[in-house]
Formats: sequence, structure tokens, C-alpha cells
Amino acid sequence: MELNLQAMVMPIFDTAAALDASQPRPLGLSAPQPGVFDAQTAPNDSVNVAVFAPDLDRVEVVFQAPGEPWQSHILSNVENGVHFSLVNGMPPGTRYGFREAPGEGGLPLSIPAVDLDDDGGQPLLLDPYGRAVDQRGEFLTSVHVDTGFDWGDDRPPRTPMRTSVIYEAHVRGQTMLHPDIPEHLRGTYAGMAHPVMIQHLTELGITAVQLLPIHFHLDESHLQDLGMTNYWGYNTAAFFAPHADYATEAARNAGPHAVQDELKGMIKLLHAAGIEVILDVVYNHTAEAGPDGPPLSFRGLAEKRYYRHDAHGRYLDTTGCGNTLDFSDPVVVDLALDSLRYWVNDFHVDGFRFDLAVTLCRDASNTFDPQHPFLQAIAEDPVLSAVKLIAEPWDVGYGGWQTGRFPHGWSDWNDHFRDGVRSFWLSDRAAIEAGGQGGSVASLAELMAGSANLFASSGRTRLASVNFITAHDGFTLKDLVSYDRKHNEANGEQNRDGHGDNRSYNHGVEGRSENEAIVAARALSVRNLMATLLLSFGVPMITAGDEIGRTQQGNNNAYCQDNPTAWLDWSRTQEANAMFRTTRELVRLRRWFLRHQPESFPGNANDSSLQWFDDKGKRMTPARWNDPSVRSVQLLMGHEDSEIRGLISVNGSNQDVKMVLPEILSESGIGKRMFELRFTTSVLHERRKGALVASGERDILQANTINIYRT
Repeated sequence: MELNLQAMVMPIFDTAAALDASQPRPLGLSAPQPGVFDAQTAPNDSVNVAVFAPDLDRVEVVFQAPGEPWQSHILSNVENGVHFSLVNGMPPGTRYGFREAPGEGGLPLSIPAVDLDDDGGQPLLLDPYGRAVDQRGEFLTSVHVDTGFDWGDDRPPRTPMRTSVIYEAHVRGQTMLHPDIPEHLRGTYAGMAHPVMIQHLTELGITAVQLLPIHFHLDESHLQDLGMTNYWGYNTAAFFAPHADYATEAARNAGPHAVQDELKGMIKLLHAAGIEVILDVVYNHTAEAGPDGPPLSFRGLAEKRYYRHDAHGRYLDTTGCGNTLDFSDPVVVDLALDSLRYWVNDFHVDGFRFDLAVTLCRDASNTFDPQHPFLQAIAEDPVLSAVKLIAEPWDVGYGGWQTGRFPHGWSDWNDHFRDGVRSFWLSDRAAIEAGGQGGSVASLAELMAGSANLFASSGRTRLASVNFITAHDGFTLKDLVSYDRKHNEANGEQNRDGHGDNRSYNHGVEGRSENEAIVAARALSVRNLMATLLLSFGVPMITAGDEIGRTQQGNNNAYCQDNPTAWLDWSRTQEANAMFRTTRELVRLRRWFLRHQPESFPGNANDSSLQWFDDKGKRMTPARWNDPSVRSVQLLMGHEDSEIRGLISVNGSNQDVKMVLPEILSESGIGKRMFELRFTTSVLHERRKGALVASGERDILQANTINIYRT
């Protein structure tokens, strides 16, 4: 690429002035330090430009202000690998990027550059701290954005973890098919905050939406070759820039500021409804892929510092995505911390779910460290320590499974809960119906009690467990009960992708069935799974669409399905309406029970507030716990000082059980308390709800059902 050297353009600042005025921090674009220059010396459109680029001898920022030709300015100052300078002529809306500058050669600091739009490839490197990305075909540039926004009286809901109900959703897929949302808003930030969607979430009882990645991301080359896209978005290219494709067409046409305004407006409206916004963030790798991938930003600026290498200089990959950001390097830690603070301070987000979080906590020896500087820095940060922090506590490297080992202040996705609950209600049931034997009820009981033992070693309580049965990755709840095998043929990988160990059960027929007995059996299993999720201690996470019976037709890895396969189907069938009512009722029951317990419950629940009984109404013994034939148990829960106690009776066998309810004296100490049936997963729910049973008396618990009572 040749520069036009014929134009006689004087430097905006001479070298001495730039040395005095510019700063190596903060990285990216920022306003000049106040008081350094007066208005005549530093015009209003001057910015401080700083980029960490130790791999380059000289760096120039190439930029195009709105309506102006491309310009190039050499960042003449260097300090600890940071190239920086004051640059004039970069008002908001300016597109820009970095590249290595030619040798000294007597070039002025600022000169015109040829038009870059017609050049092939990616001639410029994105600013790792850029607030927006302009994408025109394969040509990417960062954009200078004015980030101002009228937040009015916006306040974070700050919902306690004990009362949180998280809803994992995709901005695009949530509303693409919703008939009551205007077509031009479907699949957008604005659509996510449409009154129809907010009504759905609030009626359901959701307290937080956890959004799949909204950082600017790119599609992997193999997907582009197949004519597909990375729908989930776990391929970030810019950690400070929102993904513009999730904004309305009007906002995209108006520019990056309008895109940011739409996203901020979404958050503001969700906050007004009492709903928090948690972002799923991907700091473990970047879209630059393996060592042969395109140098989009990090690789071209500081490849040896940003990415993890072995002693021979080869990439160490603990993500399965070709590269791994090296969190043993303070530069990478600072990048993530700066990005997180930006999303909290400028976008008012309420927390983060960290994809493959173990990678972010690997030390110089590539070993997970629960006292990693990244974790310690967050704990000491007044901004980040105040928001929700959720770890996906694994990666694909050696020693990658670390559920239960993250420090105080964090919650973990509990894969033990996912696998154990699926096993008890699905794969065990399949084994029993085939004439075999399932597992004992002990594993389910531990999970229902919040996996306290799993989190005890890290000094955390049951509230550190984010319980889930499904997530974006894997079968939907409906597909868990409809398929024994994954069906990912549409992904173009001959069904080799996706998990093989799903612990699912198709109830006798693979896929869709019109057999009424099979349909009823599947519906019962779904109710059991949802009830277990919402009534267990810990923090429940519902996957978007499970509350209305969403199916992906057996695809358990729909990461590349930006189509109705992965979008929510809002056709409110009788089945969908019934599932919504069930989920809503369970959420309300959970909220009602916790409202009648002290705030310390269940985090500090002890043996007196969690009591286990067998089907005879007697305390569970070690022998009963360890007997694999015992598939029923009762959990009496509630703080000893609370007037309200709850009882969950579980029957995981294929036979009805006459369950003796535990004996509890009345508050006066004379006579027995009465239990009121509040919910049952059996088909008798509407008929039996409200039934009264005296403690010490029998109630029939149908095969493979759950009954929920209150005193």
C-alpha cells in the first residue's frame, strides 16, 4: 500500500509537543489530558491514541473522518510497548485502524493516505480497545464513538442471588419469530426490550436475562465456506464493541452511536421492569483462530504477549478454538478488566457469565489457580466486585474441570446438577423401564440441597451453585425427553459435532410422536425436570424457550443455525401454554417460599432446616441412602424460626408409593400440623391442588412424580 507523499501537509503537532501532551494510558482513544494545551493548540477533535504493540517498531494510525479522505499519523512516542500520540481530525464517527509504519525516511507525522476501501484483505489492525467496529465485507475498522447516553434515573435492580431466576437467551433468536413484535424490531436489542417480551419475562418471574455474546464477533472460515454463520457468537474480535447486527436497521444506518443507544435503551427498559442484564463474555480466545488465522488485531500487534505458547513457541490451546489468550500476562489481565469495567460503567450491565473461565485463571505453568491475579483484581475492584460473576468452570485443557473451586464472590455453572438430575429422571428411568436398575436417590438429594459439599472447600455456600439442566449448548428440555441421540446433520459435520453423552430418554420413540401415552410420559418428565430445577437450592437458570416447549429437532449443537431451528417458536399450542403455566407456577412457588424465610436462608441452612425422610416418614439412614433400589425421599425445609415449612416428596420409581408425611407438631405443641398440597407434577395437579394431609398420615405419590406441600 503506497502513501501519497506529494501533498504538502505539515505535522499537526511537532514531536516535542506530542511527547508532552500525549499519554500511554488509557489505551485506545481518549480525550487529551485537561490543562495540557489551550483550545488553539489542541482542537476539539484531537484525541489521545494509544495502542500496545511491542511487536512493531513504528505504528501509525490510519483514519477517515466522516466525509474526509484517509489520513495517516505516526504514533511517535513509545513506552513499555505502548505507542501513543495526540492526533487531530478524529471526531466521533471516524473509522480507524493500526499498521506498522515505514522506516524513519523523513516522513512527517501526519500525511494523506490512499483510499483503503478498494484494497483487498485486511490492511489495518483493529484497536483492541475500540468501542465499535465497522464491517464492510472483509474490511474491518474500529470507530471512534461518543458514548454519551441519557440514563435518567436508571438503577441496577441488584437482585440477591437467593431470589434470582436467570433466563439464558439469545438477542436475535428470542424475538425473530414473535408475531406480536413489529417485524422491524424482531431479532434486535429493541425487540428484546419490547413491552411484549418484557411482559413475558415478568409474568414468568424472571429476574435476570443472561445474553449470549453481544461483543462484536466473526464467523469462522469453515462456516463461511458452508454458507453458515456463528449464530451463538462465541468468536469475539472486539471486547469493547457491541455486535451491530443485533441492532435495528435504522440504528445500523445511523451509525455506531445509535447502535450503542439501542443496546443501552434495552438495558434501561429491562432495569425499569426489575430485570437484570448479564452478559456472556468470551475472554478465553479471539476470532483470530489458530497460528495460520488472519491477523485482525491482537496477532498483528503483540502476538507473543496476547496468546499462550509452549516452550517451543507453539500455540497452547485450552479452548478448542485454535488460540488461547494468555492470562499469565498482565497485559491480557488488564485488557479483560478494562473491558468488564467499561460494560458495567458505560452500559450498566449487572454481571457476567465467563465462557471457559478456567482458561482465565491459568498461571504461567498453565495450571488453574483459584488465587489467580485476575480473580484477585476483580475481588479488589469496587466496580466489578459488586456485580454478579458466574463461571463456566471448565475448559478443554489438562485439569480443566474446576467446578466448586472458584473463590468467594463467584458462582459456578453446576454441571454436576445438570448430569445428576438428567440421570435420575431420564437415563435411570430408561434403565428401569428396560428391566434394569437406576441409581439411588442420594445423588439427587445432594443436588436438590444445593451441592453444599461441592462448594464447601472454596468457602462458599449453596448460593454459589448456578443450577441448570439445559443451556444453549445441548438439547432443549423438550428434546431431552424426545431423543436418545443427537441429530446435528444440518451442521455440515456428518453429525460428528456436539455431545454424545446427553443422558436423555426418548420414552420409546425417537423424535416427534403422536402416541398419547408417549406424549404424556414426556410431558411428565419435563415437569419433573423443571420442578427439580426451580425447587432446588442454589440459583436456577432456565434456557429460553424451555418454558414453552421449544425443540431444535434433536440438534444439540445449534451454534451455526441462525434459522428457525434455533429461534424460539412462539406458536402458543396447548402444550406450550401448559408448560408456561407450569413454569410460572413453580417460579411463584419458589419466590413465595423464600419470602417467608430469613435472608440468610438457604445460604446458611443447617441440619435443622434441611431434614430428609423416607417413604415411611422416618429419618433417612445411611443404609437407605446407599440402597440403589430406594428411589423415593422427602425433604422438609425451612428455617426453624419460620412459620412456613416446605416439603418436597420425590418418587423416582415406576410404582405408586404410599408416602407417610413427616410428623411435625403444631405451633402450640399440641396435635399435628397439616400439610397443604401446593403442586404435583402428576396429571392430577388441578384436581388435587389444595388437598390437606395431616403430618404422619399417608398420601399417594404417583410413579415418577414430585409433590410439593407447605405447612
